[in-house]
Amino acid sequence: MSNPPAPAPNVFTNMTSEVFITRTAAFLPFEPVNNDEMESVLGMVGGKPSKARRMVLRSNGIQSRHYAIDRSTGKNAMSNARLSAEAIRALGADIGPVDSLAVGTSMPDQLMPNHAVMVHGELGWPRLEVVSLAGICVSGAAALKHAFLAVKSGEARRAVACASELASSGLRGEFYQPEAEHQIAALEQEPHLAFEKDFLRWMLSDGAGAMLLESAPRGPLSLRIEWIDLSSAAHELSACMYMGADKNPDGSLSSWRNSSYAEWGERSMFAVKQDVKQLNEHVIRATLTEPLALIAAKRQLKAEDIDWFLPHFSSMYFAEPVAAGLRAAGVDIPRERWFTNLTRCGNTGSASPYIMLDELFRSGRIERGQRILMYIPESGRFSSGFVLLQAV
Repeated sequence: MSNPPAPAPNVFTNMTSEVFITRTAAFLPFEPVNNDEMESVLGMVGGKPSKARRMVLRSNGIQSRHYAIDRSTGKNAMSNARLSAEAIRALGADIGPVDSLAVGTSMPDQLMPNHAVMVHGELGWPRLEVVSLAGICVSGAAALKHAFLAVKSGEARRAVACASELASSGLRGEFYQPEAEHQIAALEQEPHLAFEKDFLRWMLSDGAGAMLLESAPRGPLSLRIEWIDLSSAAHELSACMYMGADKNPDGSLSSWRNSSYAEWGERSMFAVKQDVKQLNEHVIRATLTEPLALIAAKRQLKAEDIDWFLPHFSSMYFAEPVAAGLRAAGVDIPRERWFTNLTRCGNTGSASPYIMLDELFRSGRIERGQRILMYIPESGRFSSGFVLLQAV
């Protein structure tokens, strides 16, 4: 793909009243991996099959997903930055000058420099504003909000929002080996600890998505962004999903910075972990029912106004709890208006909403005037994002 032309040296000062998603794109690396292939691609821990895998897969309903892993070597063949760049390139070579690039991810390739500048480097685009959004799943929604505000404020004529995940880089069996060798006895005494680490290996996968935002519609279909609301429940709940830390009995986290090099491996400090009990107790109330009820009151949102509901959830296990959460919030959207591709594309974290919207956007099923509500929860410390779009 040729680079977009360099932005003109104009100073943008005109506030625009409307912002449109004019193009969407997704990138899923390599061929899909089915349930029977997963452990051969990711690798076994301690040479033994996982006890959690079949149980987790029965619950989550995912049938296939993608990993950026070279099956011949068992190593990652692409960086997270490249996944983002490939999704952005898929927007097309004719998108025009881009003034702002906002990228979110859960796990960048390195601690420094930030993920977005690495994506900029992969793209080779001319100088422009580049912003990296940290977090877990909501980092992608935050990137979209930054791009939205950049165009809405008149600071950018055109902005690209992107989210990507290279979850497999931390899910490969070799990264769990030290724990298997040093803590077998401890894990046998407290098997829930092993489950909380192992279960995410069968939940997460790789992918990226991108959106082009402009101040005017383009082509046969564009999506006007009505609003984007983000919120956090960290004031009342401790961390639930974490990496680079251990969770203490009081709910606080002990950082990898306060652990020895040997402990990083022995305690699988850089494995993604989740407090499953806390997740089940709080995720619907804290990320859906309470914030959506507030939004519905604030924005006069009604179920009958929504033609498509795009929920990001990690597992089909949560479909019924989400339906109950919608009812409790007073926004009871019938299941026939839901759209998800989780079972085919897997749980790609912050990229999942982008990948979902891209498939629906390209499907021809969206009609002019229809409204789309996106729900993006994050279990890190129970944040959530909601996005309302209208087709024009």
